Amino acid sequence: MSDGSSIETLVAILRTEIARLTPGDRLPSSRDLITRHGVGPVTVSRAIALLAAEGAVVTRPGSGTYVAARRPQAVGGEPDTSWQAVALAGRHFVPEQPDEQPGTVPAGTVSLSGGYLHESLQPTRLLSGALARAARRPDAWHRAPAAGLTTLRTIFARQAGGDVGPEDVLVTGGGQGALSMLFRAVAAPGSPVLVESPTYSGALAAARSAGLRPVPVPMDDQGLRPDLLADAFAMTGARLLYCQPTFHNPTGAVLSGERRRQIVDVARAAGAFLIEDDFARHLGHGRPVPRPLVADDRDGTVIHLTSLTKPASPSLRIGALIARGPVMRRLLGMRRVDDFFIARPLQEAAVELLSTPAWDRHLRGLATALHQRCAVLAGALAREVPDWTLRRVPEGGLHLWVRLPPGLGEAAVAEAAPARGVSVNLGHHHFPAEPPAGHLRLGFAAAAEPAELAEAAARLGALAAAGAART
Repeated sequence: MSDGSSIETLVAILRTEIARLTPGDRLPSSRDLITRHGVGPVTVSRAIALLAAEGAVVTRPGSGTYVAARRPQAVGGEPDTSWQAVALAGRHFVPEQPDEQPGTVPAGTVSLSGGYLHESLQPTRLLSGALARAARRPDAWHRAPAAGLTTLRTIFARQAGGDVGPEDVLVTGGGQGALSMLFRAVAAPGSPVLVESPTYSGALAAARSAGLRPVPVPMDDQGLRPDLLADAFAMTGARLLYCQPTFHNPTGAVLSGERRRQIVDVARAAGAFLIEDDFARHLGHGRPVPRPLVADDRDGTVIHLTSLTKPASPSLRIGALIARGPVMRRLLGMRRVDDFFIARPLQEAAVELLSTPAWDRHLRGLATALHQRCAVLAGALAREVPDWTLRRVPEGGLHLWVRLPPGLGEAAVAEAAPARGVSVNLGHHHFPAEPPAGHLRLGFAAAAEPAELAEAAARLGALAAAGAART
């Protein structure tokens, strides 16, 4: 019998004995327990320590072990947490529907939902090697600077381009936490925040959690419309715009060159900040990627957000904010209040990862794989569900944005899809207001291989045909 099982067995026996005793009664001595149960002194010592940690017994050096005066309460009935409704009153919060629910997807389901790479597309060996090298550094477990390691900040600054320097960079724990920090730092609760419509559902959740009011600004094939953006600033008095100019989530749109200048000018004229969520910079499909907006902004209008999570792994929670002026000092202050600094070993691992030529090779291979997968899914959807509208085959990102035909509700599709072995994302979560029609966001990066994407489209085609037959 292993030591672990011996300890567990002795603890179970002692719990039974304790249940028959009264508070203050003395348990048998360690010597008696060793003799009676045929175990070693270490097993007895650890068993007593576990019971003491549970509050079942108290030990008195030189005297013995006694049944505690207050024993742990047995679990019985449903817990009553209704009191929390009163304690939490005053701050309304509606969590967004999660993209993924690990462990709940039936076997054989093809995932067209979620926003991360399949394990086969992740640079697992590179990540493992980077983390191992980082852990061997003498200062790996030292406290990190609040703004992040200078080396890592320099890498992010170089990627942004322009005259961005390391002093303009704040290392963050991924993109979502950075968004939450930004919304709390830049706008007061109750303020409006302008967003593309549709937009990233996680941004809507973060904005609402910060007490902000998302206001939609329409898009077209060239991205956000500057004319309507100016109107929205004028009508709402907003001082904050959130947008994704490059490989927009969920539509895949890329803001045209002329409009990239225009929206920065419109925001500057309104005295507003522009949050540039550049999450997909490393998710291009092989074509040139436009310069970040922040590279051509010298006045601190643009706050740039990027992350390594999407092109690497969900657990590489490392990103960066680029900002200039008083807003950076405010963000640094929030960092010191929220969490002091980002874990140094993870920052060191990111430095190791980004400093190796293998990272560039990974990005080139990833671009090829994403381009292939995107083409496979788009082609299969055109064959299997020709009346579903795919307005754009994106040149980057992880998703296709599909408009459903009249009479086919997205909720009905999403509810029926798992029974046919497909998971999808509902479209209405991406709209800050009423959606104009039913949409689905279909990911092509989470499936195990491209053939699964064609199979998923066939299953959706059968689902749509069955729905049409019923109507």
